[in-house]
Amino acid sequence: MKLLKIMLMSIGLITICALSIQAVQQTPAAKSTTEKIQERDEEGKVTKDYNIYALPMPDDLNFAGEPVPLDNPDIYERMDKELLVNTYWQSNALLLMKRANKYFPVIEPILKEKGVPDDLKYIAVIESSLTQAVSPARATGFWQIMEGTGKDYKLEINSNVDERYHIEKATRVAADYLKKSKEKFGSWTLAAAAYNAGNAGISRQLERQDVNDYYDLLLGEETGRYVFRILALKEIMKDPYKYGFHYEEKDLYKHIPTYTVEISSPVTDFAGFAKEHGINYKILKLHNPWLREAHLDNNSGKKYKIEIPQKGYYNVGM
Repeated sequence: MKLLKIMLMSIGLITICALSIQAVQQTPAAKSTTEKIQERDEEGKVTKDYNIYALPMPDDLNFAGEPVPLDNPDIYERMDKELLVNTYWQSNALLLMKRANKYFPVIEPILKEKGVPDDLKYIAVIESSLTQAVSPARATGFWQIMEGTGKDYKLEINSNVDERYHIEKATRVAADYLKKSKEKFGSWTLAAAAYNAGNAGISRQLERQDVNDYYDLLLGEETGRYVFRILALKEIMKDPYKYGFHYEEKDLYKHIPTYTVEISSPVTDFAGFAKEHGINYKILKLHNPWLREAHLDNNSGKKYKIEIPQKGYYNVGM
């Protein structure tokens, strides 16, 4: 009996070993993090994978053609942080991509016309998330322009009209401001930082710390992260599939075509004005957020251009 028990135990041990060897042989080799992230399906999109991975640092990282010194360990860590934070804040990043499809076609040609590099459009992304935001300091609109700056650059700002909410006009102001900063500091990277901290603030820190490069400056939390946030969102938004975002063209927000109505006299009731043009007050304000009241005094007889959406894009109950 004892001999039989020993024989059965031996057979069981041999069977377990054989199964273990077979399982090891059948297990595929583990893929590297880079291979996982870059694995793509037949359409070139990253395959669905809900695990969390470290992200490979992009090659040849630059802002408006100016290289990012990733060989500096401090710069590498700060860049890595922003890539991680913005990649894995998936809902926010996906919303930015949807809005960008609607608003970048408005912003891009203005920057090009002004001679400002395309990369600077991402300033509007991190400033306002491409919404008509108002900060606690009362910076306003896509480009978060302060009232004094807006008036300095000839935007109309009063109780009836606030052109900081006018995307085209605000983009022109931002472009002019950035160009002036570039002329002062000699680089688009410092010009971007100055958009956040002000030209005087950046000048003061450059002089105080006796350096001439953004990446050599010790700055507060917001301005210290500013350019890295721009770079991270630029990288993610220009190749979203690389970072695991899946969407189709139909999922993106669309620009609604409009036609222009010129007015040069007061408007006592924009609700009635909207109805005359086949829309309602809400739709009128969505396309003309710079109109701040339900009326327009216009005592000066100034010409205003009001955008009216073309027919067929809204089902409006009149």
